[in-house]
Amino acid sequence: MPLVATGSIVEPAARGRHGVGAFNVIQLEHAEAIVAGAERAGAPVILQISENAVRYHGALAPIGRATLAVARAAAVPVAVHLDHVTSTDLVREGVELGFTSVMFDASTLDYEANVRATAAVVSRCHAEGVWVEAELGEVGGKDGVHAAGARTDPGEAAAFVASTGVDALAVAVGSSHAMLTRDAVLDLELIASLDSAVPVPLVLHGSSGVADDHLAAAVDHGMTKVNIATHLNKAFTTAVRACLDGRPDLVDTRHYLGAGRASVAVEVARLLGVLRAA
Repeated sequence: MPLVATGSIVEPAARGRHGVGAFNVIQLEHAEAIVAGAERAGAPVILQISENAVRYHGALAPIGRATLAVARAAAVPVAVHLDHVTSTDLVREGVELGFTSVMFDASTLDYEANVRATAAVVSRCHAEGVWVEAELGEVGGKDGVHAAGARTDPGEAAAFVASTGVDALAVAVGSSHAMLTRDAVLDLELIASLDSAVPVPLVLHGSSGVADDHLAAAVDHGMTKVNIATHLNKAFTTAVRACLDGRPDLVDTRHYLGAGRASVAVEVARLLGVLRAA
């Protein structure tokens, strides 16, 4: 099945009140595991690479091309997304490589500056047929720059979408990035209000800290794209640690990375069920 446009996954899901899983890729094993989980669930999925992951690898092209190759070989619809990008040069590189969407993050700027920067990126990306997500109302926990307890105002969100032309909006509703526990409390009434006010799909960042029942409730109240990274990294690391603890003489990386990959695939399939992504 060929690589698909992100909008072709997210927009029908928003209309049908289904969630879409968007899972972060750090190593090739992550991309392989996420696609294997999606195939097991019979659901479309989004593979996303963050600016932080690009910084880890030193460049976008190697991990980006590998992820695109995994997506193109999948048996279910897969889109590839560039996540939390603050650099317009990186946006341009992602578009040139063939990413079908980008999340441009100017949320640390004041409102007017965020609008100007985001609208310029939207204009360039739309000219290339690339879908754009942005953020309004800072989501906690990202590199220490986001205010804890921030919330997105529905009226401001509607105005932001109208002014920028974005295709999806990440909103602050109670989640926080990089949480290791799943006890974040989402403001479901605010999600419903945002869904009524905003004419594009809503995106939940920091979803690793949200328990299954709240993820399902968020979808019921109007959330569509659900980003999960830390939770899968925790599953991967737990499996690798168990493998190495059980075999202290093991040196072949395929064995312990394979254990991590298998664990993530199982959890991706389970989470896609929670989100009703199939």
